[in-house]
Amino acid sequence: MTGRKVEINYTVYSSPDEMTASDRELVEAAMKAQKTSYAPYSRFNVGAAVRLEDGRIVPGSNQENAASPSGLCAERTAMFAAGAHYPGVAQVSIAVVGGPEQTLCTFPATPCGACRQVMAQYQKIGGKPMSVILIGKKEIWKFDSVDDVLPFTFTSLD
Repeated sequence: MTGRKVEINYTVYSSPDEMTASDRELVEAAMKAQKTSYAPYSRFNVGAAVRLEDGRIVPGSNQENAASPSGLCAERTAMFAAGAHYPGVAQVSIAVVGGPEQTLCTFPATPCGACRQVMAQYQKIGGKPMSVILIGKKEIWKFDSVDDVLPFTFTSLD
C-alpha cells in the first residue's frame, strides 16, 4: 500500500487592485454579470466571466426556473455561451462572484461539482490550463488550473 497526497495551490488577494489588469478586467466582468442573474427562488446571485485565448470575455449569470433543476449556474452559462459562439477558441480563465441579493459573500463562493467538471472538459479541449478566479469581499482566490479546484478530473476525451 502507498499513501499519496494531493496538494492544491492558489494565490489569495485582498483586493482586485493587487491583481493584473487582465484579471481585474475579468473580475469586473463577472461582477457586472451578477447583476443579470435571475434567482427569484434561491435569491443567491452568481455572475461569471470567461476569458478566451483571443482576449474576448463572455459573461454569464445563474438563471433559475420554477421547474427546478431546469435552471443553470453562471459558470456553465458563460462557458456554454463561449463554446457556442466561439468554437475552437480556448477558454483560458474564468472568474466567479456570488452572494445573496446581489451582494458578495465574505469569502468566495465556490463552483458546484457539475460546473467544475465542465471547466475540466473545456480546459482539456483548449489544451492549456484554465485559471479560476473566485471573488469574495475579504479575499479573492486564484487557481492556476482547474486541476486545483477539481483533482482527478475525467473527460470523454481521455
